[in-house]
Amino acid sequence: MMGRDGTAEDMLAGLVAQAEGDGGDLVMIRAIIEEASEMGAARALERLGLSDHAAAADMQQLRELLRAWRDAKGTLRDAIIGWLVRGVLALVLIGLAVKLGMLDMVRQ
Repeated sequence: MMGRDGTAEDMLAGLVAQAEGDGGDLVMIRAIIEEASEMGAARALERLGLSDHAAAADMQQLRELLRAWRDAKGTLRDAIIGWLVRGVLALVLIGLAVKLGMLDMVRQ
């Protein structure tokens, strides 16, 4: 991929002009598509602020942060479900104790 100094645009313009002159054979069309794709990808990365050398490190940090967030979310969900199950089981045991009259035995 060429830099943003105009050479990529010049190359693409040259390829298009050559394709028009040659009748646009398949190899030339593929070369034009490839060059245009690289230019488009470079522009997209530049617009997103990911065209500098630190972009790879930034993306790695974002991935790690997202992974940590997902882990924390899963751990929190598991903890809440665990506490809810324990609470329901405690209520069931208390209900059984009341139903069987075991609270009267504790009072004596």
